[in-house]
Amino acid sequence: MSAAHRVWLRQLAALALLLAAWEAAGRAGWLNPLYAPAPSKIGGALVELFVEGNVWPHLEATFSAAIGGLVIGILVGGVLGAASALVPLLAELLEPVMMLLNAIPRVVLAPLFVIWLGIGLASKVALAFVLVAVLAFFTVYTGIKQVDRRLVERVQTLGGGRWAVLREVYLPFVTAWMLGNLKVAVGFAFTGAVVGEFVGASRGLGYLLSFAQSTYNAALMLALVLLIVAFVMLIFGAAGRLERRLLRWR
Repeated sequence: MSAAHRVWLRQLAALALLLAAWEAAGRAGWLNPLYAPAPSKIGGALVELFVEGNVWPHLEATFSAAIGGLVIGILVGGVLGAASALVPLLAELLEPVMMLLNAIPRVVLAPLFVIWLGIGLASKVALAFVLVAVLAFFTVYTGIKQVDRRLVERVQTLGGGRWAVLREVYLPFVTAWMLGNLKVAVGFAFTGAVVGEFVGASRGLGYLLSFAQSTYNAALMLALVLLIVAFVMLIFGAAGRLERRLLRWR
């Protein structure tokens, strides 16, 4: 058995012991079920969501908002970051704005987006977009600034023009930086989608969380948190495999 498998086994054993102790404490009456329901109650609420089929429209809404904000945020933030790194005048205009957005908790923009764009999908995509775009901007901007100037000069010495430098030096380097932060971007995108739905929506996992909170249904709330974590971890795994595949050249 490999070392990685042994680590997995130890982690699973620790998780199983924790859940068993939690379940035992709940059945013994040591925990208030209103605030800390037993794992069996949480599992029952999660199974009920899928058995009744009510969760699918909400999953679709959250994933649409998160993926839409993720893709648009990476594209727009990446392009603006690259342009700012290569054009100093543009950096003077954009960098202070991005630093300001990065300094404030961007989730506080959720109510404003709901006022501007309504409770539909657009306000959730907008919030996820802002969260991801700022990250993508600084990732690409910093990545280009960190490029070894000797590599650029070497390509130029061999007769490469601006496009050759972009293709052979900047693009691979920035791709590595962006893929390294892809998991963070995914987390930001889902944060924006869920927070936007929590503030104001007619469907989505954030809307279900708001409903569970208003009805004091802690089991449903924890089941939804578990569901969000499970899906984000699946996307993290896919992002990790994509990163290893695309960065084999390193």
